[in-house]
Amino acid sequence: MQQKWDERYKESAFAFGKEPNLFFKEWLPQFKPGAILMPADGEGRNGVFAARLGWDVTSFDFSIEGQSKALQLAAENQVTLNYIVGDLDDLSFEKEAFDAIGLIYAHFAAEKKSVFHRKLNDYVKPGGIIILEAFSKKHLYFNGLDPKVGGPKELDMLYSTEEIRTDFPNYEMLMLAEEEIQLNEGKYHIGKGAVIRFVGRKIS
Repeated sequence: MQQKWDERYKESAFAFGKEPNLFFKEWLPQFKPGAILMPADGEGRNGVFAARLGWDVTSFDFSIEGQSKALQLAAENQVTLNYIVGDLDDLSFEKEAFDAIGLIYAHFAAEKKSVFHRKLNDYVKPGGIIILEAFSKKHLYFNGLDPKVGGPKELDMLYSTEEIRTDFPNYEMLMLAEEEIQLNEGKYHIGKGAVIRFVGRKIS
């Protein structure tokens, strides 16, 4: 898996473009800047956007090539990222260290998905937020029609609203929906897809 992403991020073009995800771009400015964790931040388009808004950004991914591109993008935008390379299993921060977490197409192995969500939940302060957009289980249909839209091909790596409610029970649901959208993000997210969109505020 790491080799796949290193090879993708070695390309001169940014795999998913330099612009932030539209859902993330819509929601993040609604909250007061603080410390934000960006797991699976890839080439940094969303982390850089957050930094431009004044957030203290910690990005995380297992691709050294992604880190290189992200730091390049940060320099272009005259912002800084704390970008950590490694496996999410090894991620360790103080409890309640972050005001927000951005999970934008952060797809995990089926057996680790809920475990990682609980781990990330521990890092969010009470009153903090999670902004998530990821492919839903219905997305397999759209991927079959047009592989250019991207996304995992394993059903259990995809999301449902029920999983979000189960994994984040201690959140006020500011938004939770399954939607069909038109993606135009770089080279690897092009076309119609089905996504889960979630914005939650931690209650306790």
